[in-house]
Amino acid sequence: MGDIKIIIDKIKKFRDERDWMQFHDPKNMAVSIIIEASELLEHFQWKTKNEVKDYIKINKQEVSDEIADIALYLFELADNLGIDLLKAMERKIVKNRKKYPIKKAKGKHTKYNKL
Repeated sequence: MGDIKIIIDKIKKFRDERDWMQFHDPKNMAVSIIIEASELLEHFQWKTKNEVKDYIKINKQEVSDEIADIALYLFELADNLGIDLLKAMERKIVKNRKKYPIKKAKGKHTKYNKL
């Protein structure tokens, strides 16, 4: 938990030094997450699995930057909404275990309501 608190504090310091909180309402943060996720997806568009492997070897830093952008916005959004992201993730894993029991879901990509 300490590492997450440290990164959230750094995110907030960066934001506050620039007086950007005024722009970081939940809607704009959610939009920004989607925009950054789209930028991440662009790296993989039209590539086969083998092409992706080769691409990542050459462009790992750029892909890493896009993943970091998503995480930065996500961590700040959770903090702004008073959501403990780690606890929320833990709860979601528990829910997903129930929705996707091993006996029904193992090796399948089927959505839980179709298992």
